[in-house]
Amino acid sequence: MPHAAHSAHAPAAVHAEGIVKRFGPTVALDGVRLTVAPGESHALVGRNGAGKSTLVSVLTGLHKPDAGSVTFDGEPAPAFGDTAAWQSKVACVYQKSMVVPDLTVAENLFLNRFDAGSRFISWRQLRRRAEELLAGYGVSVDPMARAKDLAVEQRQFVEIARALSFGARLIILDEPTAQLDARGIQRLFAKLRELQSQGVAFLFISHHLQEVYELCTTVTVYRDARHVVTAPVAELTKDDLVAAMTGDSISGTSQWHAPVGPVRTEEPVLRTEGLTLEGEFEPLDLEVRPGEVLGLAGAAASGNTALGEILVGMRKASGGRITVRGREVKPGSVPHALDAGIGYIPEDRHRQGLVVDRSVAENATLTVTDQLGPWGTVLPSRTREFAQSMIASLDIKTQGPEQPVSGLSGGNQQKVVVARALARRPSALVALRPTAGVDVKSKDALLGVVRRVADEGSAAVIISDELDDLRVCDRVLALFHGRVVATFGSGWTDRELVAAMEGVGEQE
Repeated sequence: MPHAAHSAHAPAAVHAEGIVKRFGPTVALDGVRLTVAPGESHALVGRNGAGKSTLVSVLTGLHKPDAGSVTFDGEPAPAFGDTAAWQSKVACVYQKSMVVPDLTVAENLFLNRFDAGSRFISWRQLRRRAEELLAGYGVSVDPMARAKDLAVEQRQFVEIARALSFGARLIILDEPTAQLDARGIQRLFAKLRELQSQGVAFLFISHHLQEVYELCTTVTVYRDARHVVTAPVAELTKDDLVAAMTGDSISGTSQWHAPVGPVRTEEPVLRTEGLTLEGEFEPLDLEVRPGEVLGLAGAAASGNTALGEILVGMRKASGGRITVRGREVKPGSVPHALDAGIGYIPEDRHRQGLVVDRSVAENATLTVTDQLGPWGTVLPSRTREFAQSMIASLDIKTQGPEQPVSGLSGGNQQKVVVARALARRPSALVALRPTAGVDVKSKDALLGVVRRVADEGSAAVIISDELDDLRVCDRVLALFHGRVVATFGSGWTDRELVAAMEGVGEQE
């Protein structure tokens, strides 16, 4: 049960040194290190692709490092694959709750270990054990309540208590505040500080840098799969922290950006009025004019992904309206959004963008099957002809229109998704992290296509937290916790934009 306060000379709760992890040709971790002391709340921060998630998978035994060592409390990490031994050392509480919603708190706490010595479960004994466990860590939750009826932070408390009951003294918190309101965050932080005083160590991973300063004593920054700095939080200014994350000095200028164009006065192509989604983002008025690329920048829980899904009809707003060239778009209807002239490039091309066992031609023409033959028929010759023009226009590297998309590289698969989005010649193109998982050359080509769509008189919206995606934009709005906190023209620096996205922007 709860330990006494940790000794200043106690071995580290976890020490990782020289960790290397490769996935094929990709180096996900390049000799990184991390040390978390007992009772410490240690932040690990970095941009997407910095290596944070890979390190978590190494520290929790999900991935075996290619080089380097990990110790817990001075002892070597358990053997790879020994799940029970890893559970006794470390646990991760993810942004998405891992409790089983229809089970009670008690059942979740002791799942798969109700009573090893009996064929039957003693529900009275289970409740008593749960009460003792929760009381031991000061968690005020009814053991017989259904997990789905708990507040978000209460579910997190249950997950933490379950992890501690295995003996783990290191808890990794991965974006723990993403779904919490301000009061919930304060309750969570109060509980974490209480557990720290009992010697429990926390590794805190968050995009919200203000919370790092509120909760943590030490921060480690990774960038491009490498360790950059570890320092006491009190000795690192927010400017220095953002600069370490981006590699961009305070006075540094960014890389290529869209040129500054004339002020556009034409009627907006895409407009939102009072658009809102409860729990995701506050009422928002947007206007995107012909020839303009608008960027919506935001990290986890900023609300920008939900906004994009509402624009294309995948989700229904709580309030407000969307119009395309003055025509109101029916809420929550993908077909109506398509008919109104909205094209969509999804983030997950495999789940939302492609039918992988079908051909390039079939995938590229999914949104225009009504145009490929008379009276609702689809003529193969017209399908091939249409696909061939898209292949040439987007420079898709393929053996031909009949090749299955599963045989293409990631960049060329994404180009097929773009071809599908452009097939109906949309008035407004909405792209959600359009270059996720593609190489640099393909990234430039894909962003060039988005820019070209706007230059030809349409409007485009790029929704992303990847800085390179946002460089083609004429304007960028930074969202944080569901509201716009800053607006930038095309000349922003990496430091300025990241600071706004992480909630420490000067323009808030």
